[in-house]
Amino acid sequence: MIGRLTGTLVEKAPPTICIDVNGVGYEVDVPMSTLYSLPELGARVSLHIHLTVREDAHLLYGFATPAERVTFRQLIKVSGIGARIALAVLSGMSVADLAQAVTLQESGRLTRVPGIGKKTAERLLLELRGKLGADLGASAQAVPDSQSDILNALLALGYSEKESLSALKGLPAGVDVSEGIRQALKALAR
Repeated sequence: MIGRLTGTLVEKAPPTICIDVNGVGYEVDVPMSTLYSLPELGARVSLHIHLTVREDAHLLYGFATPAERVTFRQLIKVSGIGARIALAVLSGMSVADLAQAVTLQESGRLTRVPGIGKKTAERLLLELRGKLGADLGASAQAVPDSQSDILNALLALGYSEKESLSALKGLPAGVDVSEGIRQALKALAR
């Protein structure tokens, strides 16, 4: 029904913003990734919208990109996952990171998101397999097994996901796990 809103950003009260569209203020809940990409108050903004109609409310959820909205819609289809948890997932990790976690079936990356426990993470991985990774294949780069092991080792050592993935990009193709970890640690130490 409402697929896009374009207007003036008049209020930011995370996770809710208010967009004035020709004199009507629309309250829209957004993930933190979208909130950080918004301009200053008074600027023109355009968001992709998901409208939820309930018996007691009409709720708007806004996203900076169509991929975020598609991912949100896939997340809320999973039993036990509501809009708040879906927004938390999108606030805690990018669409590409989520697609990669689903493709590699890495529940540990999902449990870092507040509100996602081990069982919920496993349910997400099970129900999103073949949907999220396949739909967003351009974003979810398949990582070879050795690189997946290297990534998990770096994460276990306390490096952030962003740092670890950056270190993986500098590794030669076909490197074995122990040599890859050594080279990645060397790159991270710089």
